[in-house]
Amino acid sequence: MSTKQRIQSVDILRGFTIAAMILVNTPGTWAHAYPPLLHAPWHGLTPTDLIFPFFLFIVGISISFAYKNKSKNWNTYKKIIIRSLKLIGLGLFLALFLPYFPFAKDIEMLRFPGVLQRIGIVFLISAILFLNCNWKVLFSIGLLILIGYWLFLGFVPLPDGTLPTFDRAANNWANYIDLNVLGKHMWKPDYDPEGLLSTLPAIVTSISGILVGLILSKENINKLTYLLMVAISLLVSGYIFSIWFPINKAIWSSSFVLVTSGWATLILVIIYYLTDVLHWKFGTIFKYVGSNAITIYFLSSFISKSFYLTKVNQQENIHSWLYNNIFVQPFLADKLSSLLYALTVVLFYLFLGYILYKKKIFIKV
Repeated sequence: MSTKQRIQSVDILRGFTIAAMILVNTPGTWAHAYPPLLHAPWHGLTPTDLIFPFFLFIVGISISFAYKNKSKNWNTYKKIIIRSLKLIGLGLFLALFLPYFPFAKDIEMLRFPGVLQRIGIVFLISAILFLNCNWKVLFSIGLLILIGYWLFLGFVPLPDGTLPTFDRAANNWANYIDLNVLGKHMWKPDYDPEGLLSTLPAIVTSISGILVGLILSKENINKLTYLLMVAISLLVSGYIFSIWFPINKAIWSSSFVLVTSGWATLILVIIYYLTDVLHWKFGTIFKYVGSNAITIYFLSSFISKSFYLTKVNQQENIHSWLYNNIFVQPFLADKLSSLLYALTVVLFYLFLGYILYKKKIFIKV
């Protein structure tokens, strides 16, 4: 299989992940959403909890291909830094856009962390590590972070002398640090799912993608067997680890890293088998979206927030007007109406991805 084909396979998974992101982020109403389309309240795992780690996993795979033959010089590092800053800047712009745009008086409540910000930071550190470390060192770094994160969160006493727990309140180190460093600049008063300390294990999610990407780039090996072994090993170790360190997206627990990377690898195995072994025309529409993944994700967030901001009348904005007048019907259940709205939005961006791809417009962020 050529490198181009491998990247196409990854594009399918990337595009599917972006489509899933849009699906769970744009329901007709948050009051009526099916449980699998919502995050776990704290401990636990839903399909929605898989989406963001999948994307960071794919970031790692992309790094392994894009920087495989890059020289370790200032020009390469400069491009990595600039791209990272672009991603962080786009994330901060979206945070400013609603409800603080344009720079309202309550800007002191601006949320600093976010999805794009985390992607930018994880990309920066993962790419630099990849350029300077072989796979054994990367594996060791990832393992040390996961074990160290567990030991720190679970056993190091907080400044007041109390033993930490993995509860939601700020009585674990991840939440404690966010609360004391970020203050009001958080998603919730007591925690942020893209917080400071939890970015460390998120980097390991990307490292796992790098290691899988290295397997994909190897010639003369049975990639399916190797990838399947990796997927099973990650899933088994993750679920066993969850006995002591619960699966938790909000604090990006070590077991969460292992389990989500395992599921990502397993799904990649399926896509690889269908597209590159059986040569099925599988998931092509997602490849189109995956080719402009960040652009489409940013546009979906920007337009969605614009819909919430723009009033149609005194009672409704564009979002609520569209939902209430088109999708809310007496013969449809509330949750189904909400899902149909989200699916319509997804179809729009799938079509946009198709148009961009066919016109050979690839926007590099």
